[in-house]
Amino acid sequence: MSEPTPLRRLRVAVEAPQHSGLTGPLDYLGPQDLTPGTLVHVTLGRRDVMGLVWDDLAEGQALTDDEPLPESELRPVGEALDALPPLSDRWRRLVEFAAGYYQRSIGELALAVLPPQLRELDAKQLQARLKKLDKADAEAAKAAAETPAVVPERPALTAQQQQALDAVLALADSATPQPALLWGLTGSGKTEIYLRAAEAALERGQQVLVLVPEINLTPQLEARFAERFAGHAIVSLHSALTPAQRLRHWLAAHLGRAQLVLGTRLAVFASMPRLGLIVVDEEHDPSYKQQDGARYSARDLAVYRGHLEKVPVVLGSATPSLESWQHALGGRYRRIDLTERIGGGALPRVRLFDMNRLERKKGVTTTLSVPLLDALRKRLDRGEQSLVFLNRRGYAPVLHCDQCNWKSDCPHCSAHQVFHKEDRTLRCHHCGVSTRVPRACPSCGNPDIAPLGRGTERLEEQLAQALPGARVARIDADTTKLKGSLESQLAAVHEGDVDILVGTQMVAKGHDFRRITLVAAVNPDGALFSSDFRAPERLFSLLMQAGGRAGRDAAQAAASEMWVQTWYPEHALYQSLQKHDYEAFAGSQLHERMTANLPPFAHLALVRAEGRTVEAARDFLVAAQEAAQALPLSLGLLLYPPVPMAVARVADSERFQMLIEAGSRAQLQRFLRAWLPELHALKRRQKGLTRWAVDVDPLAI
Repeated sequence: MSEPTPLRRLRVAVEAPQHSGLTGPLDYLGPQDLTPGTLVHVTLGRRDVMGLVWDDLAEGQALTDDEPLPESELRPVGEALDALPPLSDRWRRLVEFAAGYYQRSIGELALAVLPPQLRELDAKQLQARLKKLDKADAEAAKAAAETPAVVPERPALTAQQQQALDAVLALADSATPQPALLWGLTGSGKTEIYLRAAEAALERGQQVLVLVPEINLTPQLEARFAERFAGHAIVSLHSALTPAQRLRHWLAAHLGRAQLVLGTRLAVFASMPRLGLIVVDEEHDPSYKQQDGARYSARDLAVYRGHLEKVPVVLGSATPSLESWQHALGGRYRRIDLTERIGGGALPRVRLFDMNRLERKKGVTTTLSVPLLDALRKRLDRGEQSLVFLNRRGYAPVLHCDQCNWKSDCPHCSAHQVFHKEDRTLRCHHCGVSTRVPRACPSCGNPDIAPLGRGTERLEEQLAQALPGARVARIDADTTKLKGSLESQLAAVHEGDVDILVGTQMVAKGHDFRRITLVAAVNPDGALFSSDFRAPERLFSLLMQAGGRAGRDAAQAAASEMWVQTWYPEHALYQSLQKHDYEAFAGSQLHERMTANLPPFAHLALVRAEGRTVEAARDFLVAAQEAAQALPLSLGLLLYPPVPMAVARVADSERFQMLIEAGSRAQLQRFLRAWLPELHALKRRQKGLTRWAVDVDPLAI
């Protein structure tokens, strides 16, 4: 008879309820030979949950002040999913760092980034999934062997691209590669650098991780990679996948079978045993920052992961984030420049149309000026395409009664309900509530209620009326709800079945429209005077991105234009945009930030609180501030008083926030670690508080 396996104390990371105050792994009793990184079933309270065997504590290290339970009182570990190779030590270090930095529990983060279906399987079901995957892989390998390998044609590199590629490839030879900031104009061929660098990593037998900001860019990039790397196993990881697809793709990466992983921010946690290169495309994009749960920045974690795994990280952008730009100026990142467009094409000429020249009358703010309509007409006559960009969907931001001043306010939020003409609804873009458009003003009965302002839906209608015969299409979150609708709409643009494309920021990024020669930004001024200090940076990058959709075909580049309709043509931001001078814009913004002691020259954390009443949310933060001031570690920090958020009420929940500013990252982290237990205790005492969260390095303030 075989000897029973000796048992020992094991640390297991579990997804404990939020705000339970549990930050580290819990102690269980399990077999001695259970490797850290193995998935196991354990009991938590009365539930059977998935856990992850974590590392033993180092000598003398203690995560909590509590006395550990004696082994006789520990619960035993249940079934282990040992058919799956353990999650690597480096992967666990990444999760540990992210949990500590973003002030979440290790178990919450470790299990949240695994595929949901994996967390629901038992050992037998997992075996069946792995068998299915083996069979699919064998069939794919057989099919690949029967199809003759087509060597894809690679475009010749320009001298500048070759220099940039050499610089990226040289990073792989270093024992500790420095992160690289690939700063390249729109259309300068950054994607080709990614492809060649990935090729070199695959030749070394390594895996490649490519991050993109938005799901709608994933299929497009996937097609580019699939074409170049025919015969290689490529998987994508993003939230639009079905749970079964997500599990299959994750397993392929974890087992080392997928050579290329393309994905949105969540993919930064993909388990890849032979990782050799990380690419972060459009690294400046705010979509890389998670806005709920563990509010991590995938870009920053990609840089940390590169440091952990000792692999090159390439951050690509035409308008880098000011944090990355500052790191490059200070020598922390290696800057690699691409200053010429492929084929020698020129960047579009930027024309600033001064709206003050128009007669001041109601509704003129977002109208299409006559000169712009003439410019659009000329492109139509020449058979060229145009893009009209307005970052606001719906027909109009608000319905308004001019008799009694009633506005279509949302009953549950401190925001307006947006008028959508297509289905005659008023919809709140914050809480999603939808109502029919009233026949008359609900306040005074006036039947003449009118839309105020413009959204993409109204702009589309206006263009169709002003330019009869033009084929106008609209791409925004409303027109791309159905699966496959975005792909078919983009295909129509690429095939020339659309003359004028109206869209939000969805169409301003990353798309390679070869026939567009005119881009017009209709009403971008709002961001110039926003209370959010990052608004100008976001506006500049969005306009540069949108402008970059014009003249991508070198033959038409000289005639390409970007029109910006603005009430403030002399503004420094537009002046830099007109010269395509990112360096000047970044320099002036960094100077302003340094003067105001804002990131990247200071480090911020934001505590947000939501309550059933204004008092509940505010009182929690006031008490939190008092608790913070009592801590010696708060010396030298700036604790701002609690204030309502920009949209103070969403879905009947009142929202307040409090900002903390520190001179150094380490100082802020030490303070947050000491302060968080106080917040957990406060939450238990505070009635009416629905939730609270800490956001480290917040993007929107």
